[in-house]
Amino acid sequence: MTEERIKRLKDHLKEENPVLAEVVGSFQELDEVARKLGLMDADDSYATQVSWWPVIAVLGTFSAGKSTFINQLIDRDLQRTGNQAVDDKFTVICFGPSEEPQSLPGMALDSDPRFPFYQISQEIEAISEGEGRRIDSYLQLKTVNSEALRGKIFIDSPGFDADEQRSSTLAITDRIIDLSDLVLVFFDARHPEPGAMRDTLQHLVGDTADRADTAKFLYILNQLDNTAREDNPEEVVSAWQRALAQFGLTAGRFYRIYARDAAVNIEDENVRQRMEAKRDQDLNEIEQRIDHVEVERAYSIIRRLEQNGKHLRDNLVQHLIAARRRWNNRTSALDLGVFGAMLAVFLYFTISGGHWQGWRLTPFANLATPMQIIVAVVALGLVAYLHSLLRQAAGRSVLRKLKHDETLENDREAIARAFEYNLDSLFNVYFASHPRGWSRRTRRRLENVIVGADRYVQKLNDRYASPSGQK
Repeated sequence: MTEERIKRLKDHLKEENPVLAEVVGSFQELDEVARKLGLMDADDSYATQVSWWPVIAVLGTFSAGKSTFINQLIDRDLQRTGNQAVDDKFTVICFGPSEEPQSLPGMALDSDPRFPFYQISQEIEAISEGEGRRIDSYLQLKTVNSEALRGKIFIDSPGFDADEQRSSTLAITDRIIDLSDLVLVFFDARHPEPGAMRDTLQHLVGDTADRADTAKFLYILNQLDNTAREDNPEEVVSAWQRALAQFGLTAGRFYRIYARDAAVNIEDENVRQRMEAKRDQDLNEIEQRIDHVEVERAYSIIRRLEQNGKHLRDNLVQHLIAARRRWNNRTSALDLGVFGAMLAVFLYFTISGGHWQGWRLTPFANLATPMQIIVAVVALGLVAYLHSLLRQAAGRSVLRKLKHDETLENDREAIARAFEYNLDSLFNVYFASHPRGWSRRTRRRLENVIVGADRYVQKLNDRYASPSGQK
């Protein structure tokens, strides 16, 4: 089923972006390598872990003006707006051919690898048992015919202050942040006491300020027109800047905006002009980032391909090799202990019973009889069987530790699955020098995927840039 969906994705991209259609094929190559090593199930794919269209996430607190911003951007009254919480779902918004907006249930997103919520129900279920079946309570898909949406996916989040379903909401938010090309984080200027929102600020600012992709976060103080009546509206902005600095946001842009079509009346002409000029400047910069996100997404997908390939080669495989080394060492220790003890007991009873006295050293005196040959073969078989039992016991002990190894972080499940895949193979009854499936051919396929990423970047460069000036 997953392969069929990926095939449809590739066919679609052949028309829209042929370079990315080729990249899908490289993701499939990476899938084959991971499956051969036991690191990935047949229904999983690296291709479903990225969004193939640019994703702009709109996060923030209740009533921070997120929905109003989206409505004005797409020039449609799509999202409900208001002073109170008006929506408790994540809403994925994309282009649709119908002039009338269409609303689809969450399962439409959970079952389609083109969207960033593919199989999210499984993650929700892992966090909160039974909630995965209630995917429609967390997600919805809306489509509308707006040129601003063509080739892009917007995600409007519910207010971040929700208490119900909080664990699942945070998990979905984290996934959105990881997959998004641009993250707009909205704060409400009408609430000038940011200290009361410490939990929200910690997750939206503190947990993201040190990320390697911090440039994709735009922090936006919205509805600033409501502060025009303050004695010193700049103090409101300064209070927010100080609060965000406490959570690590000491660099990057801090935007100040309010709606062009729904602003309150600002009586002081000088204040109004100053605030409008700043608003228009910041809104223009935000809109330019949104317009440019399609190009960034194409490069981001190729970067993800390269990162996945290198992570598989340099981390997953290396952890698997180290686990197999521990398995071999523990097997050697068990073999030495058990067979050494057996040999010691055999020698003790043989020597103490005087059984050596009947041996004669004539050239043909010690030729084995058929019965002795049978006994020797049976003994060797028992030794091999006992070795396999000891090896399985050693392997199971390593597997138990892998499943609880906190140092492996997000790789723990995949490495444990791959190691168990090795345990189930007859190939590994005896000592093997490499993980199951890790052959020269597999290594060569993986290297080709990693090296191929640079070629895709060059093809994108040819599409978007021409240093020579030629068309």
